[in-house]
Amino acid sequence: MASSQPIQLAVLDDYHNIAQQHFSHLPSSQVEITVFNDTLPSYSHPKTTDAERQVLVERLRPFSALSTMRERTPFPGELLRQLPNLKVIFATGGNFESWDLATMKELGITVCAAPGKGRTDGKGSGLSPRSLPVKRGGGHPTTQHVWALILALARNVAADDAVVKGKRGNKAWQTGLAIGLQGKTLGLVGLGRIGSHVARVGVLAFGMKIVCWSTNLTQEKADQLAAEAGLPVTGGGMIADDEKTFKVVSKEEVFSKADVVSVHYVLSERSKGIVGTQELEWMKPTGLLVNTSRGPLVGESALLDVLRNGRIGGAALDVFDIEPLPADSPWRNEDWDAEGKSRLVLTPHMGYVEEADMPLVPEGEFCVFGIVYAYSEYADTLEAVYAETTRLAASEPGSIYYCISRDPDDRTVFHFFERYTGRAAFEEHNAQPIIKKLIQDKLFKGVKAKFVEAIKPASS
Repeated sequence: MASSQPIQLAVLDDYHNIAQQHFSHLPSSQVEITVFNDTLPSYSHPKTTDAERQVLVERLRPFSALSTMRERTPFPGELLRQLPNLKVIFATGGNFESWDLATMKELGITVCAAPGKGRTDGKGSGLSPRSLPVKRGGGHPTTQHVWALILALARNVAADDAVVKGKRGNKAWQTGLAIGLQGKTLGLVGLGRIGSHVARVGVLAFGMKIVCWSTNLTQEKADQLAAEAGLPVTGGGMIADDEKTFKVVSKEEVFSKADVVSVHYVLSERSKGIVGTQELEWMKPTGLLVNTSRGPLVGESALLDVLRNGRIGGAALDVFDIEPLPADSPWRNEDWDAEGKSRLVLTPHMGYVEEADMPLVPEGEFCVFGIVYAYSEYADTLEAVYAETTRLAASEPGSIYYCISRDPDDRTVFHFFERYTGRAAFEEHNAQPIIKKLIQDKLFKGVKAKFVEAIKPASS
């Protein structure tokens, strides 16, 4: 009987050329891997030509599996219908605004996601600051990047760096006065996990006043987030003792009262352009706007117009409508240092890109897999699973992760897996890995579950 052909897997958008080393333990007889370090023009963007679309189709057509980095490559239905071999897409993150999930379901393409809250880090891999409560110093990498951008704007870091390096002539020196943040107002469009972490830094580091808004945000929820961040519900920073630390206000008040506005919103059809002409007009002439969420949340043409005319103090952007930015983008081509324009700091969607987050399944690690099939009515049970895996991982050497897909019966499928660094840690706990224990203890309460035996690297 002839042996089956290896799976054709493409790793997309590997800008930093780090993926190959993390797949090296997989036997080439089973998986043939092709890594692409660039991103081709978006299939669905109106500026993309038919010829460019065809290049993308030809690149992806041979593969049955795609491993993507977030949604750097959009997958509209028209593109998916031209990829007859595609069976599964693996994705980091859990938001797929640029993917046609309905067409994927119709075509039988499985989507496996890896939302961040499914990760728990135990002693085996070293306790990750990202898994700690925010009041103990935990947080998301994007929080650090937000503050890097705010400070770069407020302290003229990018402009002064260019001056000192002689990019504006050898006699130029300081570009202007810095903006002090002590006691200033930080406005947050969205107060979720990252937004509350950003707010915490503002309160503790600079005594900033926090005002926040989102469509469904209540003062009760904001108070809860302040407490979870280790802050007093009232009297945080330099505000009065009876004033809310995270104060929920109207959308107009966020933009009109804040010295710095930072956007932390999930992109959806409803939230596109949530910051537009009106919101930018509400901002102070000295106000700073920061967007590290998604480019389309802020109306690009409206923002370009405001910055060109110097109507706000400045903007710092880590995200754009098209990524990577095309060569003819005004963000790349205009002289943003010209007199009369607002300050501008740009970074290439680096908010979540750091060394600790980029590795996939490093060579030399051992994995144990468990699979849980669940209908939506088991949501409460799955929350219990998250809590229990977190508790167990705090005292065990393995780290627990999961990804999500949908099966043909439209059930949510959770693919849990544990990682062990080194053979000794793996073999010591192989008899009773955490996931197997969870299933045996019937924590899943009637949800169909099964344990899949250990999978070791081919080199072992």
